[in-house]
Amino acid sequence: MTARSYLDWNATAPLRPEARDAMIAAMDVVGNPSSVHAEGRAAKGLMERARAQIAEAFGASGADIVFTSGATEAAALALAGRDLAAAGIEHDAVAAWTSDGLAADAEGRVTVADPAASTLQKANGETGVVQTLPAGLAVSDFTQAFGKIPVSFAWSGVEMALLSAHKLGGPKGVGALVLRQGLDVTARIRGGGQEMGRRSGTENLIGIAGFGAAAEAAQRELADGTWDRVAALRDRLEARLADAAPDTIFLGKGAPRLPNTSNFAVPGWKGETQVMQMDLAGFAVSSGAACSSGKVKASRALLAMGRDETVAGSAIRVSMGPETTEEEIMRFADAWEAQYRRHKARAA
Repeated sequence: MTARSYLDWNATAPLRPEARDAMIAAMDVVGNPSSVHAEGRAAKGLMERARAQIAEAFGASGADIVFTSGATEAAALALAGRDLAAAGIEHDAVAAWTSDGLAADAEGRVTVADPAASTLQKANGETGVVQTLPAGLAVSDFTQAFGKIPVSFAWSGVEMALLSAHKLGGPKGVGALVLRQGLDVTARIRGGGQEMGRRSGTENLIGIAGFGAAAEAAQRELADGTWDRVAALRDRLEARLADAAPDTIFLGKGAPRLPNTSNFAVPGWKGETQVMQMDLAGFAVSSGAACSSGKVKASRALLAMGRDETVAGSAIRVSMGPETTEEEIMRFADAWEAQYRRHKARAA
Protein backbone atom coordinates (compact mmCIF):
# COMPACT_ATOMS: atom_id res chain seq x y z
CA MET A 1 0.00 0.00 0.00
CA THR A 2 1.37 3.44 -0.98
CA ALA A 3 2.15 5.70 1.97
CA ARG A 4 -0.05 8.73 2.35
CA SER A 5 1.36 12.18 1.65
CA TYR A 6 0.28 15.14 3.75
CA LEU A 7 -0.01 18.28 1.59
CA ASP A 8 -2.30 20.36 3.81
CA TRP A 9 0.21 22.20 6.00
CA ASN A 10 -1.81 25.44 5.96
CA ALA A 11 -4.70 23.65 7.65
CA THR A 12 -2.38 22.41 10.36
CA ALA A 13 1.31 21.60 10.36
CA PRO A 14 2.54 18.28 11.77
CA LEU A 15 3.67 18.55 15.38
CA ARG A 16 7.38 19.30 15.54
CA PRO A 17 9.58 16.94 17.61
CA GLU A 18 10.82 19.95 19.57
CA ALA A 19 7.25 20.86 20.49
CA ARG A 20 6.40 17.29 21.45
CA ASP A 21 9.46 17.06 23.72
CA ALA A 22 8.62 20.38 25.38
CA MET A 23 5.02 19.30 25.97
CA ILE A 24 6.04 15.97 27.49
CA ALA A 25 8.44 17.77 29.83
CA ALA A 26 5.70 20.24 30.80
CA MET A 27 3.39 17.37 31.78
CA ASP A 28 5.68 16.63 34.70
CA VAL A 29 5.48 20.21 36.03
CA VAL A 30 2.84 19.95 38.73
CA GLY A 31 2.40 23.56 39.82
CA ASN A 32 -0.17 26.17 38.80
CA PRO A 33 1.57 29.17 37.18
CA SER A 34 -0.44 31.48 39.46
CA SER A 35 0.73 29.81 42.69
CA VAL A 36 3.52 31.45 44.67
CA HIS A 37 5.18 28.30 46.06
CA ALA A 38 8.17 26.59 44.43
CA GLU A 39 6.05 24.33 42.24
CA GLY A 40 3.99 27.27 41.03
CA ARG A 41 7.12 29.29 40.31
CA ALA A 42 8.52 26.40 38.28
CA ALA A 43 5.36 26.31 36.17
CA LYS A 44 5.46 30.08 35.79
CA GLY A 45 9.08 29.92 34.71
CA LEU A 46 8.28 27.36 32.03
CA MET A 47 5.46 29.53 30.70
CA GLU A 48 7.59 32.67 30.66
CA ARG A 49 10.36 30.83 28.82
CA ALA A 50 7.86 29.96 26.10
CA ARG A 51 6.63 33.55 26.03
CA ALA A 52 10.21 34.70 25.50
CA GLN A 53 10.75 32.14 22.71
CA ILE A 54 7.70 33.39 20.84
CA ALA A 55 8.64 37.02 21.42
CA GLU A 56 12.13 36.41 20.04
CA ALA A 57 10.83 34.60 16.95
CA PHE A 58 8.12 37.19 16.27
CA GLY A 59 10.15 40.30 17.06
CA ALA A 60 7.91 41.36 19.93
CA SER A 61 8.07 42.05 23.66
CA GLY A 62 7.14 39.12 25.88
CA ALA A 63 5.14 41.41 28.14
CA ASP A 64 2.79 42.14 25.24
CA ILE A 65 1.96 38.52 24.36
CA VAL A 66 -1.41 37.29 25.66
CA PHE A 67 -1.91 33.54 25.47
CA THR A 68 -5.29 32.35 24.21
CA SER A 69 -6.93 29.11 23.12
CA GLY A 70 -6.04 29.92 19.50
CA ALA A 71 -6.16 32.64 16.87
CA THR A 72 -9.97 32.59 16.84
CA GLU A 73 -10.09 33.65 20.49
CA ALA A 74 -7.30 36.15 19.86
CA ALA A 75 -9.40 37.65 17.04
CA ALA A 76 -12.40 37.99 19.34
CA LEU A 77 -10.25 39.62 22.01
CA ALA A 78 -8.81 42.12 19.51
CA LEU A 79 -11.92 42.84 17.43
CA ALA A 80 -15.05 42.54 19.59
CA GLY A 81 -16.73 45.87 20.14
CA ARG A 82 -14.83 47.59 17.34
CA ASP A 83 -15.98 48.55 13.85
CA LEU A 84 -13.01 47.71 11.62
CA ALA A 85 -13.03 47.35 7.86
CA ALA A 86 -11.75 44.17 6.23
CA ALA A 87 -11.60 42.52 2.81
CA GLY A 88 -13.44 39.35 1.85
CA ILE A 89 -10.19 37.38 1.82
CA GLU A 90 -9.97 37.35 5.62
CA HIS A 91 -10.37 34.17 7.68
CA ASP A 92 -13.85 33.60 9.09
CA ALA A 93 -12.55 34.27 12.61
CA VAL A 94 -11.78 37.85 11.53
CA ALA A 95 -14.73 38.27 9.17
CA ALA A 96 -17.11 37.46 12.03
CA TRP A 97 -16.20 40.75 13.76
CA THR A 98 -15.60 43.11 10.82
CA SER A 99 -17.36 44.78 7.90
CA ASP A 100 -16.52 44.37 4.20
CA GLY A 101 -15.02 47.79 3.70
CA LEU A 102 -11.85 46.81 1.79
CA ALA A 103 -11.46 45.39 -1.70
CA ALA A 104 -9.02 42.80 -3.05
CA ASP A 105 -7.70 42.89 -6.61
CA ALA A 106 -7.60 39.89 -8.96
CA GLU A 107 -4.37 38.65 -7.35
CA GLY A 108 -5.70 39.02 -3.81
CA ARG A 109 -3.78 42.19 -2.90
CA VAL A 110 -5.53 44.76 -0.70
CA THR A 111 -4.98 48.51 -0.41
CA VAL A 112 -5.90 50.09 2.92
CA ALA A 113 -7.00 53.74 2.96
CA ASP A 114 -7.50 54.08 6.73
CA PRO A 115 -5.14 51.72 8.59
CA ALA A 116 -6.31 52.72 12.08
CA ALA A 117 -9.85 51.61 11.20
CA SER A 118 -8.88 48.44 9.31
CA THR A 119 -7.61 44.91 9.64
CA LEU A 120 -5.59 43.04 7.02
CA GLN A 121 -4.01 39.59 7.18
CA LYS A 122 -0.29 39.26 6.52
CA ALA A 123 -0.76 36.17 4.36
CA ASN A 124 -3.76 34.29 3.02
CA GLY A 125 -4.12 30.65 3.95
CA GLU A 126 -5.83 29.66 0.69
CA THR A 127 -3.81 31.47 -1.99
CA GLY A 128 -0.65 32.19 0.02
CA VAL A 129 -0.73 35.84 -1.11
CA VAL A 130 1.43 38.01 1.17
CA GLN A 131 0.28 41.57 1.89
CA THR A 132 2.28 44.74 2.42
CA LEU A 133 0.90 46.04 5.71
CA PRO A 134 0.48 49.80 6.20
CA ALA A 135 1.88 51.50 9.29
CA GLY A 136 -0.71 52.00 11.99
CA LEU A 137 -2.88 49.04 10.92
CA ALA A 138 -5.23 48.20 13.78
CA VAL A 139 -5.07 44.38 13.61
CA SER A 140 -3.36 41.79 11.43
CA ASP A 141 -3.75 38.01 11.25
CA PHE A 142 -0.20 36.58 11.14
CA THR A 143 -1.21 32.95 11.62
CA GLN A 144 -0.16 31.74 8.17
CA ALA A 145 2.91 33.96 7.82
CA PHE A 146 4.55 33.32 11.20
CA GLY A 147 7.16 30.59 10.77
CA LYS A 148 7.02 30.48 6.96
CA ILE A 149 8.43 33.89 6.04
CA PRO A 150 10.55 36.37 8.02
CA VAL A 151 8.30 38.69 10.02
CA SER A 152 8.89 41.18 12.81
CA PHE A 153 6.08 42.62 14.85
CA ALA A 154 8.25 45.50 15.99
CA TRP A 155 8.95 46.55 12.40
CA SER A 156 5.48 45.80 11.01
CA GLY A 157 3.80 48.96 12.30
CA VAL A 158 0.76 46.89 13.30
CA GLU A 159 -1.05 47.59 16.57
CA MET A 160 -2.23 44.01 17.29
CA ALA A 161 -1.38 40.62 15.75
CA LEU A 162 -3.02 37.18 15.88
CA LEU A 163 -0.95 33.99 16.18
CA SER A 164 -1.72 30.27 16.25
CA ALA A 165 0.63 27.50 17.39
CA HIS A 166 -0.56 24.66 15.16
CA LYS A 167 0.14 26.54 11.93
CA LEU A 168 3.91 26.38 12.60
CA GLY A 169 4.21 22.91 14.09
CA GLY A 170 3.00 23.56 17.63
CA PRO A 171 -0.03 21.94 19.27
CA LYS A 172 -3.63 22.70 18.42
CA GLY A 173 -5.68 24.73 20.89
CA VAL A 174 -3.20 27.48 21.79
CA GLY A 175 -2.51 30.87 20.24
CA ALA A 176 -1.75 34.44 21.17
CA LEU A 177 -2.72 38.06 20.77
CA VAL A 178 0.31 40.35 20.48
CA LEU A 179 -0.14 44.01 21.44
CA ARG A 180 1.85 47.08 20.55
CA GLN A 181 3.56 48.27 23.75
CA GLY A 182 1.26 50.57 25.71
CA LEU A 183 -1.96 49.21 24.21
CA ASP A 184 -4.49 47.16 26.12
CA VAL A 185 -7.70 45.23 25.48
CA THR A 186 -10.88 44.57 27.44
CA ALA A 187 -10.92 41.04 28.78
CA ARG A 188 -13.61 38.83 27.24
CA ILE A 189 -12.99 35.98 29.70
CA ARG A 190 -13.06 37.26 33.26
CA GLY A 191 -12.08 35.58 36.48
CA GLY A 192 -8.71 35.24 38.16
CA GLY A 193 -7.00 37.92 36.11
CA GLN A 194 -4.36 35.76 34.42
CA GLU A 195 -2.40 37.08 31.43
CA MET A 196 -2.03 40.50 33.04
CA GLY A 197 -5.81 40.76 33.44
CA ARG A 198 -6.42 40.39 29.72
CA ARG A 199 -7.54 36.75 29.62
CA SER A 200 -8.55 34.91 32.78
CA GLY A 201 -8.30 31.16 33.28
CA THR A 202 -5.41 28.88 34.18
CA GLU A 203 -3.06 28.92 31.23
CA ASN A 204 -2.62 25.86 29.00
CA LEU A 205 0.93 25.26 30.20
CA ILE A 206 1.52 22.14 28.11
CA GLY A 207 0.28 23.79 24.92
CA ILE A 208 2.17 27.00 25.63
CA ALA A 209 5.43 25.07 26.14
CA GLY A 210 4.91 23.38 22.77
CA PHE A 211 4.11 26.73 21.13
CA GLY A 212 7.35 28.25 22.39
CA ALA A 213 9.47 25.32 21.24
CA ALA A 214 7.80 25.33 17.82
CA ALA A 215 8.39 29.05 17.37
CA GLU A 216 12.06 28.67 18.23
CA ALA A 217 12.47 25.77 15.79
CA ALA A 218 10.65 27.68 13.05
CA GLN A 219 13.01 30.62 13.51
CA ARG A 220 15.99 28.31 12.97
CA GLU A 221 14.45 26.94 9.77
CA LEU A 222 13.95 30.41 8.37
CA ALA A 223 17.57 31.24 9.08
CA ASP A 224 18.92 28.15 7.31
CA GLY A 225 16.93 28.59 4.09
CA THR A 226 14.65 25.59 4.52
CA TRP A 227 11.65 27.41 3.04
CA ASP A 228 13.58 28.36 -0.10
CA ARG A 229 13.73 24.64 -0.91
CA VAL A 230 9.98 24.38 -0.28
CA ALA A 231 9.35 27.31 -2.65
CA ALA A 232 11.37 25.55 -5.36
CA LEU A 233 9.22 22.43 -4.92
CA ARG A 234 6.05 24.50 -5.23
CA ASP A 235 7.33 26.10 -8.42
CA ARG A 236 8.21 22.70 -9.94
CA LEU A 237 4.73 21.42 -9.14
CA GLU A 238 3.06 24.41 -10.79
CA ALA A 239 5.23 24.11 -13.91
CA ARG A 240 4.38 20.43 -14.19
CA LEU A 241 0.63 21.00 -13.81
CA ALA A 242 0.60 23.95 -16.21
CA ASP A 243 2.34 21.83 -18.85
CA ALA A 244 -0.10 18.91 -18.42
CA ALA A 245 -3.25 21.04 -18.06
CA PRO A 246 -2.97 24.36 -19.92
CA ASP A 247 -6.44 25.48 -18.78
CA THR A 248 -5.31 25.48 -15.12
CA ILE A 249 -5.60 28.85 -13.37
CA PHE A 250 -3.09 29.51 -10.58
CA LEU A 251 -4.73 31.89 -8.11
CA GLY A 252 -2.60 34.70 -6.68
CA LYS A 253 0.48 33.69 -8.67
CA GLY A 254 1.03 37.27 -9.83
CA ALA A 255 1.54 38.49 -6.24
CA PRO A 256 4.13 37.64 -3.57
CA ARG A 257 3.12 34.34 -1.95
CA LEU A 258 4.03 32.08 0.92
CA PRO A 259 6.74 29.68 -0.26
CA ASN A 260 4.66 26.57 0.34
CA THR A 261 1.23 27.40 -1.11
CA SER A 262 -0.33 26.68 -4.50
CA ASN A 263 -4.02 27.30 -5.18
CA PHE A 264 -5.23 26.31 -8.62
CA ALA A 265 -8.43 25.64 -10.51
CA VAL A 266 -9.59 23.89 -13.64
CA PRO A 267 -12.93 25.62 -14.28
CA GLY A 268 -15.81 23.17 -14.05
CA TRP A 269 -13.89 20.47 -12.16
CA LYS A 270 -15.26 20.87 -8.66
CA GLY A 271 -12.72 21.35 -5.90
CA GLU A 272 -14.57 19.03 -3.54
CA THR A 273 -14.43 16.29 -6.18
CA GLN A 274 -10.69 16.76 -6.62
CA VAL A 275 -10.09 16.64 -2.87
CA MET A 276 -11.93 13.32 -2.63
CA GLN A 277 -10.13 11.89 -5.66
CA MET A 278 -6.75 12.89 -4.27
CA ASP A 279 -7.67 11.52 -0.84
CA LEU A 280 -8.44 8.13 -2.40
CA ALA A 281 -5.09 8.33 -4.19
CA GLY A 282 -3.31 8.92 -0.88
CA PHE A 283 -2.88 12.70 -0.78
CA ALA A 284 -4.29 15.14 1.78
CA VAL A 285 -5.13 18.46 0.12
CA SER A 286 -8.00 20.91 0.62
CA SER A 287 -10.49 23.03 -1.28
CA GLY A 288 -10.45 26.00 1.08
CA ALA A 289 -9.80 27.02 4.67
CA ALA A 290 -9.96 24.10 7.11
CA CYS A 291 -12.62 25.89 9.16
CA SER A 292 -14.93 25.56 6.15
CA SER A 293 -14.40 21.84 5.61
CA GLY A 294 -17.60 19.97 4.89
CA LYS A 295 -19.22 23.08 3.41
CA VAL A 296 -19.69 22.50 -0.30
CA LYS A 297 -19.53 26.06 -1.57
CA ALA A 298 -17.24 28.35 -3.52
CA SER A 299 -14.30 29.93 -1.71
CA ARG A 300 -15.27 33.29 -0.21
CA ALA A 301 -11.68 34.52 -0.59
CA LEU A 302 -11.58 33.73 -4.32
CA LEU A 303 -14.97 35.37 -4.86
CA ALA A 304 -13.60 38.47 -3.12
CA MET A 305 -10.76 38.45 -5.67
CA GLY A 306 -13.33 38.77 -8.44
CA ARG A 307 -13.30 35.14 -9.55
CA ASP A 308 -16.65 33.73 -10.64
CA GLU A 309 -18.50 30.88 -8.93
CA THR A 310 -17.18 28.32 -11.40
CA VAL A 311 -13.52 29.12 -10.78
CA ALA A 312 -13.97 29.68 -7.04
CA GLY A 313 -15.79 26.36 -6.73
CA SER A 314 -13.13 24.50 -8.73
CA ALA A 315 -10.02 25.49 -6.77
CA ILE A 316 -7.91 23.26 -4.58
CA ARG A 317 -4.95 24.13 -2.37
CA VAL A 318 -1.72 22.22 -2.04
CA SER A 319 0.37 23.41 0.91
CA MET A 320 3.74 21.88 1.70
CA GLY A 321 6.30 21.95 4.48
CA PRO A 322 9.96 21.27 5.20
CA GLU A 323 9.31 17.51 5.31
CA THR A 324 7.70 17.44 1.86
CA THR A 325 9.84 15.65 -0.74
CA GLU A 326 10.13 16.05 -4.49
CA GLU A 327 9.08 12.40 -4.86
CA GLU A 328 5.80 13.16 -3.05
CA ILE A 329 5.13 16.19 -5.22
CA MET A 330 5.77 14.28 -8.45
CA ARG A 331 3.54 11.41 -7.30
CA PHE A 332 0.82 13.95 -6.54
CA ALA A 333 1.25 15.47 -10.01
CA ASP A 334 0.94 12.01 -11.58
CA ALA A 335 -2.26 11.26 -9.66
CA TRP A 336 -3.78 14.67 -10.36
CA GLU A 337 -2.95 14.52 -14.06
CA ALA A 338 -4.59 11.08 -14.35
CA GLN A 339 -7.78 12.46 -12.81
CA TYR A 340 -7.56 15.56 -14.99
CA ARG A 341 -7.51 13.42 -18.14
CA ARG A 342 -10.57 11.52 -16.90
CA HIS A 343 -12.35 14.80 -16.16
CA LYS A 344 -11.63 16.12 -19.65
CA ALA A 345 -12.77 12.85 -21.24
CA ARG A 346 -16.07 12.99 -19.33
CA ALA A 347 -16.58 16.64 -20.27
CA ALA A 348 -15.94 16.00 -23.99
